[in-house]
Formats: sequence, C-alpha cells, structure tokens
Amino acid sequence: MRMVLPISRIREMEPYMDAKVLNYIHEGQIEAFEGFESFDLIAFDWYDVRSRRTAASQMLVYLDREDLFIFCEDDAAESAARAVLQVPEEEDLPNGQALYHFFVRLLKGDMAHLDQLEAAISDGETEVLTGAHEAYLDRIIAWRQELLRLKRYYEQLDSIFDDLADNDNGLLDKQSVRRFANLGNRMERYLNAVQSLRESVAQLREAYQSQLSIQQNDLMKIFTVVTAVFLPLTLLAGWYGMNFANMPELRWKYGYPAVILVSAAIVAALLAYFKKKKWL
Repeated sequence: MRMVLPISRIREMEPYMDAKVLNYIHEGQIEAFEGFESFDLIAFDWYDVRSRRTAASQMLVYLDREDLFIFCEDDAAESAARAVLQVPEEEDLPNGQALYHFFVRLLKGDMAHLDQLEAAISDGETEVLTGAHEAYLDRIIAWRQELLRLKRYYEQLDSIFDDLADNDNGLLDKQSVRRFANLGNRMERYLNAVQSLRESVAQLREAYQSQLSIQQNDLMKIFTVVTAVFLPLTLLAGWYGMNFANMPELRWKYGYPAVILVSAAIVAALLAYFKKKKWL
C-alpha cells in the first residue's frame, strides 16, 4: 500500500506499521534516517524551490516491504507528495524503486533553479561594479538566505540517500540501492554548486563594500577640496574683519573690489591646481 497523508492522521496507519513506530516518533528520536530490521523511517524538511514559498515543511516517510507511507506537515507538502508519488504505471514497482522515483520528481527543476541563481548573481556582480547603492545589499542578503536554505536541504537529503544506499537491513533491491547511490552523487553536485554560489555571493558582498568605500572616498575628496578652497578666503575674512586703523585697504575706495578679485584669483588658482592633480 502507498499513501500520502497529513501527519495528524498517522495513527490511522498504525495497523499497517511496525508497533514501535509511533512511540519512536512521538519520543522525538527520529532525525534524518533510521533503519530498523524490517522498516526504514525517513524525516526531512522539504523545500519547494519552484515557488516563492520559503518555509520548509516536514515530510515523514515509512518504508517496509509491503507499504510506503508519506506523512506531511501541511497542505503544500501533501499536494507535492501526492503529485509525485501516485503514478499509475508504477504501481507494480517495488516500494524502494517507487521511493526513488518520488525523490527524483521532488527534486525536478532544482538544477534549473541553481542555474537561474547563478545567472542572477553574475548579473548582480556586473551591476554592483558599475555603481553600488543600498538596493543591492537587500539582494545580496536574499541570495545568502536562499543558498543557506538550499545547503541545509541538500545536506539532509545527501545523508538520507547515503544511508539508503548502504541498505543495512536489506530492504531495498540492488537496482534501488544503485539508484540511491546515484542520487547521493547528484546531491554532492548540488552541494558543490551551492557552495560555489555562496563563495560568489561572498565575493560580491566584498565588491559591494569596496564600491561603497570608493564612493565614500570620492565624497571625502570633494569635501577636502571644498575646505581647501575656502580656507584662504576664511583667512582673508579674518584679517579684514579685525578693522585695524592702519589697514590701507579700509580707506581705499577700490579696497572692496580688490579683495573680491584676490579671492576669485585664489579660488581659480586652487581649482586649476586640483584639476591638474586630477583630484577633481
């Protein structure tokens, strides 16, 4: 028998499962994979990469020679499990092979999702290097969170597939063991791809911070130039603000225009100097 049920209905399957399963589950002892003499228990947090839904839903799989039950935490997980498990032409397959096809369909589209992430991160790197601003930081954080979710998801599946390939209780046929070993190799490739993308995002974050530093340095350069230009004018204003009686310019009718011309000449000379030094 093969069924997909909400986890709240697990007791309905008690007549078809080993007597110690429910106690073992309710004691919270199950982690990712537990193999017993006559059955396997598999628990993992399913993550749907094909939707915008970021929350993970737990799936619990019970497998023995006669039965394959999948218990789901919520409606989204139950719908996904039903869509990939109940295929009429596979009714005569052993439960081990049916479980293999279940995982293959559950992971369908994951590599395409990783390729899209890689393309988005590559485009983001180009945009950041041409001019960073605060909007990119949100994108970088979103990519880091997504890759962390994928890393955790694939790590647990990689461990499960390795344990299934070991087949310590002899529950699976040779073909299923070989297929789960191949799935384990696929998970390693997925994990390597995720790790590579995480490194790319880390480099992108460094490039973003470097770009911000460059922009801040340019801004500080402008402030420095402005300060340097107005500092001599401030000095002139301080001198002539003293109004000493012996200042000849105070009684000269061209004194005010002369100071204006001198100030303009100072500003022009400093700007020309800074431009020559390529500080502007």
